[in-house]
Amino acid sequence: MKKDLNEIAKLEKAIKDKYGVDAINHPKRDWTEEKEKAYIEQMKEFYEKLEKREKDSPPTQATGFIIKQAKTSRTINRTCPVCNSYSFEPTDDMYFTKYECCFECYVQYVDGRQQRWLSGWRPNNTRGFSK
Repeated sequence: MKKDLNEIAKLEKAIKDKYGVDAINHPKRDWTEEKEKAYIEQMKEFYEKLEKREKDSPPTQATGFIIKQAKTSRTINRTCPVCNSYSFEPTDDMYFTKYECCFECYVQYVDGRQQRWLSGWRPNNTRGFSK
């Protein structure tokens, strides 16, 4: 399917006229390193508060019996020991639990080599940067 650039420009102009210039700007246009660091700190605080709330939740009184909240016996470290990145993704929880790494490291180092990974092998040169 060939894209007609004039049609795209008309559509973009109509969106701009109706909703304003912010509607057609790229979401990352005003994103900076400072905003990224602040966002990561906020997310860390959010997950710490969430874990604390789960630990401190009182039992619920029902008709004639008490329902206790399920306590997790293990907290998940959200920092990948392989690449040192901090993960906010709930999908990474499974990989942290089973393979002690994030999804990206699972794909890079574990997928197809699970036996070697579970026997203790780890990569020598880790990426060493944050996502």
